[in-house]
Amino acid sequence: MGRPIAPATLSPDQLRDLNLKLSHMRHEVNNQLSLMMAAMEMIRFRPEARDRMLESLAQRPAKIQEEVARFSAEFAVALGLGGDEV
Repeated sequence: MGRPIAPATLSPDQLRDLNLKLSHMRHEVNNQLSLMMAAMEMIRFRPEARDRMLESLAQRPAKIQEEVARFSAEFAVALGLGGDEV
């Protein structure tokens, strides 16, 4: 993401839209973290589910990274910084 050449100004609608996107990203990241915690509990209390839960755990960081990258790209576009570099 490049540095802005001039100060960025957002309209109230743009700011509201960006806040909604940030809220969505936080929700999605929290969902993935909750699934990770649930998988850890399953491993603790049902060891026979360990392999399936470990596979589920292994997928979660990539999903979190995708959400953060999506928001970052939308943020860059909103500020006129491009966004295709994410």
